[in-house]
Amino acid sequence: MGDEHARVVVWATGWIGQIAIRSIARRADLELAGVWVHNPEKVGKDAGELAGIAPLGVAATDDADALLALQPDCVIYAAHRPERDAAAVPDYVRILEAGINIVSVSTPGLVYPPNYDAGYVVQLGAAADRGGVSLYSSGIEPGFAADHLPLFLCTQSDRITSIHSTEIFLYDSYPVTFDMFDVMGFGMPLDYQPLLATPGGPTAAWGPSIHMIADALGVEIEEFREVYDRIPTDRKLEVASGVIDAGTCGAMKIQTIGVVHGRDAIVIEHVNRMAPDLGPDWRTAERDGVYRVEIKGDPDISCDMSLGDPSAATAAGMTSTAMRIVNAVHAVVAAPPGLVSSLDLPLTIPQNAMD
Repeated sequence: MGDEHARVVVWATGWIGQIAIRSIARRADLELAGVWVHNPEKVGKDAGELAGIAPLGVAATDDADALLALQPDCVIYAAHRPERDAAAVPDYVRILEAGINIVSVSTPGLVYPPNYDAGYVVQLGAAADRGGVSLYSSGIEPGFAADHLPLFLCTQSDRITSIHSTEIFLYDSYPVTFDMFDVMGFGMPLDYQPLLATPGGPTAAWGPSIHMIADALGVEIEEFREVYDRIPTDRKLEVASGVIDAGTCGAMKIQTIGVVHGRDAIVIEHVNRMAPDLGPDWRTAERDGVYRVEIKGDPDISCDMSLGDPSAATAAGMTSTAMRIVNAVHAVVAAPPGLVSSLDLPLTIPQNAMD
């Protein structure tokens, strides 16, 4: 893999896209062919400038046709819009039909295509076949910490009773207001129903990861259960996404539970706070930015994976998210046409990453 070279387009220059551009600029095996932007104010600006590094000689554009005409090997897709899949899927179809592979962090449900929306799967699969290319979705969670990592740990198991994966993160430095307030419910009254609190919301987000685990282990999910709990803050909090007033949601616990053999067998949990002292009875860690996997069986296995400096765990998590797809470019380009998951790819070990 070390001799491979891929031309890539970065699709959007938010937090993830900027990380991707900086990584590509350092790596001899990747060449930045173009950058797509949504904001008219970014059109014409150098990609390096948008990513906070020296100019790279690649001007950003909002002309998707011009970028597809470049015929890159792969699009690194990081667009993030309120319409979510309804906006991303048409982009994917257009890119795939142009004969260009895609790695994406924008559609969590596609981390395991067999459990994604059936209509979208048919549409995307047909586009991939027509273009002779592949589509891969990943990230840190979903995409690794609660699905791929537990399965990797299970290679040590003789018998498994349950798998419980937990994200323990402060979200006070996460700047996207829509995600924090509208999707998750931070800063909202406790009678407000955010998107993740709607029935089926957690399963739509993390059910594919649970199905990935279950299918890999050869068991069937009998049903899903969901838990959404929240705790109000007792004081006003000023965080990166806005102001959280006293009495509104300051911490939350979300569980997506896959029932196997009548028991809660595969659990993906998120314990997210806007201040470290909120929700003290929920799962905690000695530092911020921990993904914990607990496997009960023979043997019992416990693994805490921490990211970055505790004072900047969110930034480290975003780097991990971006690298899950940047490092997968060569494997996806080499994969047979279609929709692929981490189970279909070799380990996506980075090339030219060691200083």
